[in-house]
Amino acid sequence: MNSKKIIIALDNNNFNDCLNLIKLLKNDAFAFKVGYEFFFNFGLEGYKTIHDEGIKIFLDLKLHDIPNTVHKGILAINKLKPFFTTIHISGGDEMQKISNIKRKNTKILGVTILTSLDNVQTKKYYFNENIEKIVSNYAIYALKNNLDGIVCSPREISIIKKISLDKLIIVTPGIRINNGDKINDDQKRTMSPKEAIEAGSNFLVIGRPVTQSNEPLKVLKQINSEIE
Repeated sequence: MNSKKIIIALDNNNFNDCLNLIKLLKNDAFAFKVGYEFFFNFGLEGYKTIHDEGIKIFLDLKLHDIPNTVHKGILAINKLKPFFTTIHISGGDEMQKISNIKRKNTKILGVTILTSLDNVQTKKYYFNENIEKIVSNYAIYALKNNLDGIVCSPREISIIKKISLDKLIIVTPGIRINNGDKINDDQKRTMSPKEAIEAGSNFLVIGRPVTQSNEPLKVLKQINSEIE
């Protein structure tokens, strides 16, 4: 795979700002993440416009529904040709398996536990299990159901590595840097870029620390230098 490891999250409701960021950063980023905010604001037209920039796109819609509905969603996503897309592992075995049917070049990543949750919340909503146990089980299910990779916080990278033996791509949000810029933060389980790469992550998803910086390209280049 490409030696670049940073995926830039396009969490912005201004399309021109997103397009300018892509033009500014695309030579130094691996891919750009399109989530709810971008997709629901700008739709297919916005998606196709940025796709025409020749970039890799991580379409992060976190599908979670009955298997047939998710399967049809994946077939529709295939037409958009993203590099990555996401489903929730908690949707069950059949949902994961059917996501792999007739898909083309798009890699399917399984979402484990959102980085905004801590053990208090997971014990409340996940039957009193702690995060480490849930993620460990989900990694086993992802392997069993032939997913390409997994999305987990930096704190669970070592768990995934131990179980997957490099058979799963590890994509890691919850990356934070100390560059003096203040951002609104709802992430709880975080690491620095260097720590996450050293722990074994393949790709880092970084949004606000870069995109809300006064000098996005400078910050991205600094991160790339630190993790080389």
